[in-house]
Amino acid sequence: MTQELGKVERPEAAQYQGKRKLYLVPLIHVHEGAPVEYVELCGRYWQGVQSSLLSLEVKAGKVLKVFHEGVFNTGEEGLKMVEKMDARSYDLVRRVCESGAMFEALEDAECFGELMDWSRCLSIGLVSRTAATKISQEYVEANKKRNEHIAKRIAEALGPEEAGLLLISEGHKVQFSADIEVFYIAPPALDEVHRWERDYAHRPEQPGQESEE
Repeated sequence: MTQELGKVERPEAAQYQGKRKLYLVPLIHVHEGAPVEYVELCGRYWQGVQSSLLSLEVKAGKVLKVFHEGVFNTGEEGLKMVEKMDARSYDLVRRVCESGAMFEALEDAECFGELMDWSRCLSIGLVSRTAATKISQEYVEANKKRNEHIAKRIAEALGPEEAGLLLISEGHKVQFSADIEVFYIAPPALDEVHRWERDYAHRPEQPGQESEE
């Protein structure tokens, strides 16, 4: 069962005693050179995530395990990987770990690497339809294996009654263990980020814009 914070009532602590919990945070990345207004929106988003997470920990349980997409190392080595990926998610993860949580490996390095390689193959624009179909099938299979590994890894790492924090891209297809209560952290700024992205994608193209991008 998945609940979305901000759109459902806050849970009562007694309601989740004896259950394993997973607090899911959608990863929102800010690429270098992004417009200032987008950077500010994303900043508000991460502030909202921090606030929602603190409130959730009080109600449903303190985070004891932390998982981050794209990371296959534990402890300090894993934190260093997050720091290289995204400063904003690193700031959140670091704070949680400083409060006593343990950083856990999430990905299988070989499986994750295979998925990235198939993705690169698809992105180059293949001439042969046969080749494109085959690579698409391999990508789907690699993604399935990755999702299964992530679900298994979280299920194995979370102990009885423990709460974990997962940072992962939106649109993931991971099917979590049925005995884990999933809370989707969605502060109001997430809708604002999505709205900005839609408006930006449909804005009229300015002269010289294509060459600049």
